[in-house]
Amino acid sequence: QVQLVESGGGSVQAGGSLRLSCTASGCTSSTAFMVWFRQAPGKEREGVAGMPTGDRETYYADSVKDRFTISEDNAKNTVYLQMDSLKPEDTGMYYCASSTRWLGAFSWRREGEYTYWGQGTQVTVSA
Repeated sequence: QVQLVESGGGSVQAGGSLRLSCTASGCTSSTAFMVWFRQAPGKEREGVAGMPTGDRETYYADSVKDRFTISEDNAKNTVYLQMDSLKPEDTGMYYCASSTRWLGAFSWRREGEYTYWGQGTQVTVSA
């Protein structure tokens, strides 16, 4: 079992920044891939950014490319999502999730690939 806890959400004006954190505990040695999803009101959950653990490869949704950065601190078992130049359409609940599989460009956005999910942290961006 892996437990994931997100933090760092909040309210910010358009153009501002936030940094989300996702700290993992439990049997983390089997984790191969970490991802951030988000869900806006009335919309489906979508993959925002992902990365294989211990690797420099990163993946981003087109809507956040060049504005968001995913990174990890293995010593702290924590994955971050640095969000810059935030827009009102970035508003939503942000979730981190982990997979025991090494995912790639065509699979990282599939929810079914992820076994463990956090409870989410709310991000609200006002115009």
